[in-house]
Amino acid sequence: MKSIFKICFVAVLFLSVGMVNAQTLKFAHIDTQVLIQAMPEAKTAQATIEKEAKGLEDQMGTLQKEYQTKLQDLSSKQDSLTEIVYQSKVEELQSLQQRIQSFNSSAQQRLQQKQSELMQPIFAKANETIEAVAKEQGVIYVFDSNNLLYKSNQSIDLLPLVKAKLGIQ
Repeated sequence: MKSIFKICFVAVLFLSVGMVNAQTLKFAHIDTQVLIQAMPEAKTAQATIEKEAKGLEDQMGTLQKEYQTKLQDLSSKQDSLTEIVYQSKVEELQSLQQRIQSFNSSAQQRLQQKQSELMQPIFAKANETIEAVAKEQGVIYVFDSNNLLYKSNQSIDLLPLVKAKLGIQ
């Protein structure tokens, strides 16, 4: 009886090992940053963002130049101005300084919004293509290479496959 039980146990063990081997799990990795940087849409978006940033920097420079000019003017004429005129000029400078700070904050928000607006479709396209290639390759998990602690040689690198599907060299 014990030998029949042992034989059955060994048979079940071999069958379960065979089933696990038949269902080999496939894992893959991809460096999404490299993929995004290689996409022509990302380069166009980056150029648009840089152009927008340059325009905002120019406007900020104009405001700062105006502030410096008024500050130097006030410093040079400080002794010849009456107290009321002097206070008026100081308030004008403080107002300009607040405008500069406000402009800086809104400019940063505007750039972040523009970047998000331009990059969102690019990230979506990359993710859709990664998903399509992963399904074609029978992969059950895809990891981003930037967050991996260890990567086995058995893990499939999807970057070349995704680039080929997107038509990127």
